[in-house]
Amino acid sequence: MQGLRRWALVALSLVVPAPGALAQDYPSRPITFVVPFTPGAATDFLARLLGKELEERFGKPVVVENRPGAGTNIGSNSVAKAAPDGHTLLMATSTPMAINVSLFKNLPFDPTADFVPLAMVAQSPFVLIVKPSLPVKSVQELVALAKERPGQLSFGSAGLGSPHHLFAELFASMTGTKMNHIVYRGSVPALNDVVAGHIDFMFCDFASALGMLQGDKVRPLGVTTAARIPAFSNIPPINDVGLPGYDVAAWFMVVTTAKTPPAVVDKLHGELKGILAKPEVKEQLLKLSLLPMDGKPVPEMQAFVKSEIVRWGKVVEAAGIAGSQ
Repeated sequence: MQGLRRWALVALSLVVPAPGALAQDYPSRPITFVVPFTPGAATDFLARLLGKELEERFGKPVVVENRPGAGTNIGSNSVAKAAPDGHTLLMATSTPMAINVSLFKNLPFDPTADFVPLAMVAQSPFVLIVKPSLPVKSVQELVALAKERPGQLSFGSAGLGSPHHLFAELFASMTGTKMNHIVYRGSVPALNDVVAGHIDFMFCDFASALGMLQGDKVRPLGVTTAARIPAFSNIPPINDVGLPGYDVAAWFMVVTTAKTPPAVVDKLHGELKGILAKPEVKEQLLKLSLLPMDGKPVPEMQAFVKSEIVRWGKVVEAAGIAGSQ
């Protein structure tokens, strides 16, 4: 019996490759990099930037596929259900990884169980902007006006549960104000209505607001992160000018399908960490007004995702939109 068991173990070792062999053979075919948004946005740019770098390092094609829809759930779910071999990556954001857990009644995937994080890429600070005719020039003045006119000031967002929406809801909760939410299909239509004076203010990503800021079409009151943005160092953090503790940003993370072999995860994690440490890559991120994030071990990224789910779940609940999608 012992002889049979020994031979069975020998046979199994011939079939199952050692962990080092898995990493050495990876990738064995082209890598698919899924972006759950339409082409042209920062998420798409980041996937193409990192994809090009991975191609050079691995010597295998990296194909970026845009799969938008259902609030990022279509593209994200396709990676969650992919073969767990590291050949399908997701350029994830805080929306599918943290916000959608509370927003959707029946999310088709579990961010903590169906994905394994590979790299934190960058934070996307937002800017609080008001229409030029609004008689406020600071965060404190905006809060005072909102309290003077409860429910009358209007703000726009890129959609229900979007960072644009939730950053404003958190702002209202922390300041004890009540404002009217106007939902748009994207940040640009909302931004255009701020410029035109149809709505009073919004929290907008810098990539969308860049032209309007440079042309003085809107008035910026503060950035959402505690850190200033190098390209707009004159705009103070909201945390410093009237609302201590307000420090939020959208974020980008590369993930792959759960149960991918640890050796492959380690290889991807190491390569991405090296890419993101390159000065020229950091410079590209800063040009987009993104803040590069320090590389964290996989367990720390998993803990970060869990904490963000709890954090934004509270905001979604307070906004009265939990399970609304």
